[in-house]
Amino acid sequence: MTEAEIKQAFLESLGEIAPEAEPTTLAGGVPLREQLDIDSFDFLRLMVLLHEHLGVDIPERDYGRLGTLDAAVTYLSQKLWSGPVGAR
Repeated sequence: MTEAEIKQAFLESLGEIAPEAEPTTLAGGVPLREQLDIDSFDFLRLMVLLHEHLGVDIPERDYGRLGTLDAAVTYLSQKLWSGPVGAR
């Protein structure tokens, strides 16, 4: 998966929990919770959706590493690209 595909999958997952969000207006380095009206439960649902859509296990200790759009794409890219060779 390319970074663009990972970003698209992230935005689609985000759209399921925050349908009013306009992806083109999201600033990459600004915390998502500041930009969108999502609470901790919505953020947890986002983590579950990312797992379902991308097949990536995201341990709770890493949730803070997905706080911004840019950070989430970087984290997910690293997780996807560092998996078993057959999974790439």
